Amino acid sequence: MTLIGCGFGFPPPLSSSYTNTTIPKLKTHNPNLGLQHSVLSLALAVTLTSPLPSHAIPSLNSQPPPISLTTPFSQSKNLELGLENGKIRPCPSTNPGCISTNPKSSSFAFPWQIPANSSDNAIQELRDAILKTQKNVKFQLVEDTPDGQYLQAEVDGGFGRDVLEFLVKGDVVAYKCMATKVTYVYPFTTAFGDSKGQEARLKQINDQLGWYAPSFDSME
Repeated sequence: MTLIGCGFGFPPPLSSSYTNTTIPKLKTHNPNLGLQHSVLSLALAVTLTSPLPSHAIPSLNSQPPPISLTTPFSQSKNLELGLENGKIRPCPSTNPGCISTNPKSSSFAFPWQIPANSSDNAIQELRDAILKTQKNVKFQLVEDTPDGQYLQAEVDGGFGRDVLEFLVKGDVVAYKCMATKVTYVYPFTTAFGDSKGQEARLKQINDQLGWYAPSFDSME
């Protein structure tokens, strides 16, 4: 509608054929995009085809590493018996209920000396003396070695079974006597032993034999 006589008029309406069009943006070519795409594709292919490190997936058949015997209790379970370099072994530090003629032992005892009238049958006399003075004797080993005649026996002790070892060489008898079971009382880590009981046992055997047994007291 047009107003007449007013000195001005409204502009004519826009045509219905007019549409609002968007000017398309120009595409720019970036040469680095193609290179980045190639690098990413190559990295993905390498990642998918490369084997995983061996420690990434644990094997079901793998065994745990062995546990080293580092505690005093575990070490005391392994009794080292027999001769070492042709000599009686020293007492282990983890077994306080032990006496040995080996000079490396903290609980050292002097070897016995066999009188001349017993030197020919020393090992048999030693067996008889053990049987007469100890309980539940079981001889484990009696053998001739290049270093002398070796005898090993088990007897009843204060905390279980004890082991007696003797080496007869000439007119000298070396020996070791120790408990097969070491007792620990929680929370202490020091073992309890009966070295006095071992001394008494050896004295019983020697008194039965009548052999000479040097001691520190006899040297005063």
